[in-house]
Amino acid sequence: MKTITIIGSINLDRTIRVKQMPKPGETMHTKEIFSAGGGKGANQAVAAQRSAAKTNFIGAVGDDDAGKAMLELLTQEKIDLTGVTTLKNQSTGQAYVVVDDAGENQIMIHAGANMAFTPAYVAEQANLIKASDFVIAQFESAVDSTTTAFKIARQAGVKTILNPAPAMVKVPADLLAVTDMIIPNETETETLTEIKITDEASMLKAAADLHQLGIAAVIITIGSKGAFYDVAGQHGIIPAFKVNAVDTTSAGDTFIGAMSSQLEPDFSNLATAIRYGNRASSLAVQRFGAQPSIPYKSELIEEDK
Repeated sequence: MKTITIIGSINLDRTIRVKQMPKPGETMHTKEIFSAGGGKGANQAVAAQRSAAKTNFIGAVGDDDAGKAMLELLTQEKIDLTGVTTLKNQSTGQAYVVVDDAGENQIMIHAGANMAFTPAYVAEQANLIKASDFVIAQFESAVDSTTTAFKIARQAGVKTILNPAPAMVKVPADLLAVTDMIIPNETETETLTEIKITDEASMLKAAADLHQLGIAAVIITIGSKGAFYDVAGQHGIIPAFKVNAVDTTSAGDTFIGAMSSQLEPDFSNLATAIRYGNRASSLAVQRFGAQPSIPYKSELIEEDK
């Protein structure tokens, strides 16, 4: 069993389903509205936990009803919340998600407490980090807190995985210097490297640039085409499973959490782990909501029979 510590965002998602995306100034009726657990960090933690990893979380919620609801949801998932603090006079992160009948989405985020927990607080959770196989982070929470977590992990020999989303134009060099694996999508890759992703050759070039920064392993997620990887002189594309997507909100997070639950710390089984992550993501996009859509390991085993 892998031990994974996630540092990142916890959001309450409010999802609106529509037939098609509204145009500027347009008013339309919705098909459905519902609330569910979300936040890239929390989604990745749920995906890892549901694939049988021992999962810890470092982050924050506000002292409001949304925070209480999210802590209850994550507790039900049996995620270790020792590293989650409740901040007074802060609102819990919230996301407003619009999903159309084609499965495409638009997401607006209010970060709230996700941007308010400090590097000093992260340092207090050093024992959680040091006891992990992987530490995973994204850009929906304070980047200086993520850098502190990754530096602690590097000193302890714990592998770090960075999902640079939402895209950040200038990622701090000291964070990249302590990143072992990076997992951007095509747009995020272009933001990081200024290389437009059009084919495998461009992905190889972008990966080479990222390796130059000291990052050992690169995965570029390419939507319905699957995922490209480049590590230790080996590279390739693991195809996605062909399904009818209805909501892609947590596809990438599901992939990362599920994939990391199977990954060996030396990345020796990367292709196999990616295939498992692709399978998890293919199930998630066939369901609505972020965390409600994330599959359990038992479902993935059943799919492979």
